[in-house]
Amino acid sequence: MARAGRRILAICIDWAIATVISNFAFGGNPWATLAVFAVEQILLIGTLGYSIGHRVAGIHVVRLGGTPAGPLAALVRTILLCLVIPAVVFDPDQRGIHDRAMDTILIRM
Repeated sequence: MARAGRRILAICIDWAIATVISNFAFGGNPWATLAVFAVEQILLIGTLGYSIGHRVAGIHVVRLGGTPAGPLAALVRTILLCLVIPAVVFDPDQRGIHDRAMDTILIRM
C-alpha cells in the first residue's frame, strides 16, 4: 500500500502540471486549474490506472481485488478528491473516503 509521502508527492506533481496548463491556457484561473486537474485524474486513472504524479511516485490505483479501477471509479474518486475533505480523512489502512467509496487503493508499483 502506498504511504502518505508518495501520495503527497503524486498530488503535488499533478497539481503543478494542472497549474502550468491553467496558467498558459486560462490565465491561472483557479477553477480552470481544478478542472484541468480533474480531467487529468479521470482520463489517466480511468484508462491507465495512474496519473503522471502517481507514475513518478511509483504508485497506481487498483480495486481491492487487484483489478483496474476503471472509468467510473476514476470519475467518482476524482469528484470526491476535488472536494478535498474526503482525501484528508483516512481510515486505519490510510485509505481516504474517496478510495473507500469506490473500493480502490493506491499501491506501490
